[in-house]
Amino acid sequence: MHAWLCENPVGVEALSWKELPTPQPGPGQVRVKIEAASLNFPDLLIVQNKYQIKPALPFVPGSEFAGVVEAVGEGVTQLKVGQPVACLHGTGGFATHTVVPAALCLPLPAQCDLREAAGFIMTYATSHHALLDRGQLKAGETVLVLGAAGGVGTAAIQIAKAAGARVIAAASSQDKCELCLRIGADAAIDYSREGLPQAFRDAVKRETGGKGPDVIYDPVGGDFAEPAFRSIAWRGRYLVVGFASGPIPSLPLNLALLKGAAIVGVFWGDFAKREAKANAAMLGELTRWWTEGKIRPVIDRALPMKELPQAYALMGSRGVKGKLVLVN
Repeated sequence: MHAWLCENPVGVEALSWKELPTPQPGPGQVRVKIEAASLNFPDLLIVQNKYQIKPALPFVPGSEFAGVVEAVGEGVTQLKVGQPVACLHGTGGFATHTVVPAALCLPLPAQCDLREAAGFIMTYATSHHALLDRGQLKAGETVLVLGAAGGVGTAAIQIAKAAGARVIAAASSQDKCELCLRIGADAAIDYSREGLPQAFRDAVKRETGGKGPDVIYDPVGGDFAEPAFRSIAWRGRYLVVGFASGPIPSLPLNLALLKGAAIVGVFWGDFAKREAKANAAMLGELTRWWTEGKIRPVIDRALPMKELPQAYALMGSRGVKGKLVLVN
């Protein structure tokens, strides 16, 4: 097998494509022949030693992937050789093969698109947990999605629409706004066109008829967090999903008081561990929605696995719409 190996977590440039022994699954494990792996923001942080999870060195990065079960270990009964699966393991995805606990594998329909499957679990589970569990989104409410053309943003648009909400997408270019409208957003705001934060706030006010959004989904942080929060509706919920822009914003707490609003943290990874039954039910619902066509991962492009450094560069340029996928 071959894999991208991180032996010194100082950045993407330190990764190397190496031949390694093909691993054998132990009890409760399966070996997956990886067909596709998606690139997520944590995959960048983890090779820079900036992520909250710090694997023992050396490790193979790549948190999320899809493929076919090639071998099963002792005690594995829920999966069989030849079964297509998607998996979110945290590491191991940027390779031709990997061994993972069978319990972390999501069985897939036989004819599913494995490239789409590779970009399914993290973004859709995060967005479903954020909007429907933490945000308690109801049909007829309005959602403002920041960073709406990215992986979690495109998932949030589709899930909010599936829940019967009105969606306002905010993105950093006209191209990205057009994508958001194509996948279901009711309106779109171009950050670059609006320019200053006050102009952005005015645009949100205009698109909501002065009421403001009931739920704000923010995976970005940065300069637009405060003007977005200032625009929130009475009893609104501001979902803190992540800080893709880099800076962690400071929100004046008096705004929450004046609007009767809630600032709600979203950490799907810990939810999945602490509330495993609820998480399994959620993944089941998402899989049904996918097979029914209510949601569908947005794939910007697929690159050969050997071009991982180029994929990282594209993600860093913020030119990606949806998800980047690496294929074997």
